Amino acid sequence: MTASSLEAIRRNPKYQQLVAERSSLAIWLTVAMLVIYFGFILLVAFAPGLLGTSLTGGVTTIGIVVGILVILLAFVLTGVYVGRANSTYDQLTQEIVREFHK
Repeated sequence: MTASSLEAIRRNPKYQQLVAERSSLAIWLTVAMLVIYFGFILLVAFAPGLLGTSLTGGVTTIGIVVGILVILLAFVLTGVYVGRANSTYDQLTQEIVREFHK
């Protein structure tokens, strides 16, 4: 691929839209995950008694449930990105490739 071909792709409005949308979503999902993770860490640091509270009177605590939720939310946020990538981003990429190969 030549430098002029790469420049033509970079100037394509659909490519610019793809980059902008993908970057925006990545920033929002990153911020969401950081808030979730550091929120959990701050709870561990400043409210250990709350997280150590037993749910059932046994060994299962609120901290275990919250920790599992942090992991599950990471999977959910990944799923959000994959869903968007498989629908919107793949479609835009295919349109860019079709236009470039004309």
